[in-house]
Amino acid sequence: MKPLENIRVPQPPKARVLLWADLKHSDMEEIEKCNSIPEIERILCRALLASDVAQTKQRVLLELYTNLVLFCREQHFKREQTSVLISIIKNVHQFNTETPLNNTDECFTYCSELLLCHSVRRPPFSIDLFSSEQVTEILSYFINTYMRHYFIYKYIFTPEVQLDISLSYIGTPEDTDIEETPQSESVADSKREAERETEMDGEVQQSAALETTTETDCLEQGSSSNSELRTIVQKEVRDEVMRLTAQLQQRLQDSADQLNNAISKLETNIQVKK
Repeated sequence: MKPLENIRVPQPPKARVLLWADLKHSDMEEIEKCNSIPEIERILCRALLASDVAQTKQRVLLELYTNLVLFCREQHFKREQTSVLISIIKNVHQFNTETPLNNTDECFTYCSELLLCHSVRRPPFSIDLFSSEQVTEILSYFINTYMRHYFIYKYIFTPEVQLDISLSYIGTPEDTDIEETPQSESVADSKREAERETEMDGEVQQSAALETTTETDCLEQGSSSNSELRTIVQKEVRDEVMRLTAQLQQRLQDSADQLNNAISKLETNIQVKK
């Protein structure tokens, strides 16, 4: 669980050159010699994954990086291009999983800025490692793979968020049962005391009985009022929780629709450029 006050949508970090940042030249030499997927996964696991990562998350990340290597082979990318592309996706994934909230626009912007940083010659701020055609192919691959499974990555790698509601009311006791108990005991004690005082005259006994009956009626009325208040509050809380749940579901649906529309527009633009 994560405290609600610590949950926010972070801003993308500044894009920087990632040449040989994660996969070194020696790692790429080993990957180029590999002829099977298990061999590629072994090298990627050693170079990119921490030992304390859960087994399920390791498998997901290994599949992500292995498919990237296969894509780079299909595009005939050089060693440094493959290394940089894996580092770009790794950084975008880390930025995505920093928050359980929706940050699709920020993720795509960060990926675009990182690609731009490696496609324009402006040392020491950027290098011309990818051509415009290669950037188009990379963006198309990124949209059709990572962004299409964005919510799955978000579900697997971000912590669960739980909202707890605590209500307090001014002028009402926090625990009516605790306060009613001494009053009830006091009534019982007064009754026992009235029974023991058998020498009291009839008028005094009648007055004491009347006072006891009045006090008991007041307690019953107070208990009834608290019960009615509790019922009203519980109903209002249930209605509010149902309303918030419906709003959250609608926002999630709107976010999914926006993501699908953005992907469709980007695919259309890429096809037009081709």
